[in-house]
Amino acid sequence: MPLDLKPPPNDLRSFWLPFTANRQFKKAPRLLVAADGMYYRSHDGRDILDGTAGLWCCNAGHNSPRIVKAVQEQVATLDFAPSFQMGHPQSFTLANRLVDMAPDDIEHAFFTNSGSESVETALKIAIAYHRARGEGQRTRLIGRERGYHGVNFGGISVGGMVNNRRVYGPMLNGVDHMRDTHLPEQNSFSRGCPAYGADRADDLERLVALHGHETIAAVIIEPVAGSTGVLVPPVGYLERIRELCTKYGLLLIFDEVITGFGRLGSSFAAAHFAIAPDLITCAKGLTNGIIPMGAVLTTDDVHDAFMTGPEHLIELFHGYTYSGNPVACAAALATLQTYGEDRLFENAASLAPYWEESIHALRTCRNVIDIRNIGLMGAIELAPRPGAPTQRAYDVFVKAYEAGAMIRVTGDTIALSPPLIAEKEHIDQLFNILGDALNDTD
Repeated sequence: MPLDLKPPPNDLRSFWLPFTANRQFKKAPRLLVAADGMYYRSHDGRDILDGTAGLWCCNAGHNSPRIVKAVQEQVATLDFAPSFQMGHPQSFTLANRLVDMAPDDIEHAFFTNSGSESVETALKIAIAYHRARGEGQRTRLIGRERGYHGVNFGGISVGGMVNNRRVYGPMLNGVDHMRDTHLPEQNSFSRGCPAYGADRADDLERLVALHGHETIAAVIIEPVAGSTGVLVPPVGYLERIRELCTKYGLLLIFDEVITGFGRLGSSFAAAHFAIAPDLITCAKGLTNGIIPMGAVLTTDDVHDAFMTGPEHLIELFHGYTYSGNPVACAAALATLQTYGEDRLFENAASLAPYWEESIHALRTCRNVIDIRNIGLMGAIELAPRPGAPTQRAYDVFVKAYEAGAMIRVTGDTIALSPPLIAEKEHIDQLFNILGDALNDTD
């Protein structure tokens, strides 16, 4: 990577960083000034191996020439076009491309600007779908404990991360939660899908009995819960959820903001697990993290329920100023082309066994109490320090960064998700640095 050193800004006061201990950060800021391939460049001139694909999103690595060129050309040709009663060719082309790579029953795409907006959109579509079919009493939404579905009110209502919810009031009405599938006593150090816990899907039966199936619109889950520590579904769990949703007429929403676009070695986790959801939310890897964009993918059944009545009437009163933004579409089309032509999903699938062996080799490191993996996702859970939860993992995060690798922490769990362009030597480098950081942390 060419040397491109930039001094840190003189004043860090104005920017209120998200999901960050701002006062702590600004005493010793970690600033990134350039990126290329598998590496970031820090402001003090060090190469930092990207062990997290940015924030689960830079699946094709950094500074991908095809994507850069597409964005440059598009912004100079058509920078913005409204999508309310108007259109531009790239948005239709992108929708077709997404449908082509999605599971067979998925036939339509609605564009948003983020994973959070994709979730809000999917929840609204689910409720409106039942109303369009004459079942307007179906307004209840079912999420899952330890689920993450973005940070808007709908997403945090169906989500199950306590710190994301506790200070914002009562949330949406009519939301309930299934239990999570994290069963450390039975499943610690599982490789891939754990053996125990499929019966947790039957928690949905309990909520149906409590509320009445006729009041429930949809169930939303992450096929693999990423932001709460890479919680991999037990064998048979997702199949049972699909079965119960079909039985009771509930829409099944797969939140694939993290698992979409090759993270498990397939286009979507729905394809990896051979499950057919009714809606899929996606974002992040859609544009390789370069420009904000998301989408909700739906079946014909969901879409066509709205296509009734006079043709001149708007079918769904919902959308965003930047839905299908031309520059975002150009980035997405080039990203999908890169995934295909560079065979990045196949690379992820071929690397997954090596990734599994490498991450589980850290089992004997200090304070490690569990390791989980699937595809090119992994988590290392640490015993929390007595009276100081999250501090041990944060210290490992800082040590790893200082040694040249970027990881992510959530609570006392280290989460990992390298770009899909990774090679074995990158995996070796990542886990060598991480192993040293773990063993150097009390």
